[in-house]
Parts: sequence; structure tokens; C-alpha cells
Amino acid sequence: MATRTLVTLIGLFVALLVASTSLFVVKETQRAIMLQFGEVVQFDIQPGLHFKVPFVNTVRTFDARVLTLDARPQRYLTLEKKALIVDSFVKWRIKNVADFYTATSGDEFTAAKLLASRVDTGLRNQFGERTLTEVVSGERDEVMTVLRQELNEVVIQDMGIEVVDVRVKRIDLPQEVSESVYGRMRTEREREAREHRSKGKELAEGIRADADRQETVIEANAYRESELVRGDGDAVAAATYAAAFNQDPEFYSFYRSLDAYRKTFGAGGDVMLIEPDSEFFKYMNQSTLK
Repeated sequence: MATRTLVTLIGLFVALLVASTSLFVVKETQRAIMLQFGEVVQFDIQPGLHFKVPFVNTVRTFDARVLTLDARPQRYLTLEKKALIVDSFVKWRIKNVADFYTATSGDEFTAAKLLASRVDTGLRNQFGERTLTEVVSGERDEVMTVLRQELNEVVIQDMGIEVVDVRVKRIDLPQEVSESVYGRMRTEREREAREHRSKGKELAEGIRADADRQETVIEANAYRESELVRGDGDAVAAATYAAAFNQDPEFYSFYRSLDAYRKTFGAGGDVMLIEPDSEFFKYMNQSTLK
């Protein structure tokens, strides 16, 4: 009885051992391959529970998520032979597990190293076809798109991986280039400042000249209006004087003489040497007044 129990227990243990070594699980974030004595016999095993022959088959799992390759900053030359220091990174993932295993022996470090070399070559070619201005400002996104497409044409087939994205984090100029570029920028800004000052001065002079012209026109118009008003007043006064003269010439002559006396002797300190029988004293002569 004891022997039968022991045999049963041993059988259960062996069954559990065989089951534990025969079953394996591939997670949702993984892909796997099965090898038999070192040779791949099953490719791209999908997530789930799977069976293998114990001690005959081995399973290799790989991370199927998007991975990041953060490359070291590299020096590149533009079309006009200007040096740039470029810091970039690449997003990639395993697309074909069999090709990936064949090309890299399933080593992510080896895959990242090979991919970094291809990215470096691609960036060097792309920057070498463009000017500094195109790289820094206008065409950076285009460079990244073209590079990603060119990389995938090669690495999907050769390495079993797919480049999801290529991005430039930072573009710097070497010290000697920076000083030259900043010098040109400073010169350009100074030139623009001079142009703005010159245009401002020209505009101010134009405004000042226009104001002076308007002032002259206004003064001339005011003078003309005042002369017209004065002329009208003089005409009215002359007409009034003429009417008064026509009504009583003797009285009008007397009134004008009084006005002349007032204007002549009004200051008080004036001295005039005139003959007593002068016409000026016509109305001061007693005989005349009588």
C-alpha cells in the first residue's frame, strides 16, 4: 500500500514537472520563437498559452513594444560644408521575429547598434543634401519623414524591425560656426535697424514738411480772408462816409477835422509848427466859428 502511494506521488510529481516544462505563456507585449536543438522550428508565436516538447524545444521571447534608441550627438556637414552637432532619437519595434532573430541572434543591444549605424548614415546623407537654413528651419520634418521611409526600406527586410519615428531633439552649431553665424546675424540686425531708423527719419521729415505746408496754407487762407473782410469793412466805411458827405458836406468836413485834431494832439507831448492861417486850423479860427 505504501509502495503504491509512493509510486502515485512520484507519478504526479513527474506529470506536474512535465506539464510545467511543456506549457509556456507569451504575454501581450511579447512575441516568441521556438527552437529545437538550436534551430528555429516555429516563428512569431502570438500571445497566449502554448505547448512545447520538454528538454527538446526552447522558447525565446522578445519585447514587441515600441523601443527607443537615444543616439549620441553626432557631427554632420550641410550642403555648403557647414558643421552641425545633431542630437536625435529613434522609435522602433520588432516587426518580423524570425528575421530579427536571424540578423541579431535575438539581441536587442546588437539590433540597436546596427540601427544606430544606419540612422547615422541616413542623417549624414540627408543633411549633406540641404543647406544650413533648410535643415534648421524649413525642412527638418521633411528630412525626418524621408529618412524614416528610407530606413524602413532596408531594416524591415534585413533586420526584421520597423522604424516608427525619427526625431531630432537638438541641432547645435560648433563654437567656431556659432560665432560666425551670430556675427552675420548681428550685422543683419544692425543693417535692419539702420534701415528702420532711416525710414523713420524720412517719415518724420515728411510729416513735418506736410505740417509746415498746411500751416502756410492755413495762414495764407486766414490772411486772405482777413483782407477780404477788411476790404469789405473799408468799402462799407467809405460808402458810409460818402453818404454822410453827400448829406452835409460842411458837417462832414468839420467832423473829419475834429478827428484829425484828436489824433494829432491826443498824445499830449507832440509839437507841430504850422502857419496860423493853415487849412488845418480852419475850424479853430474864431471868425470862421462865428
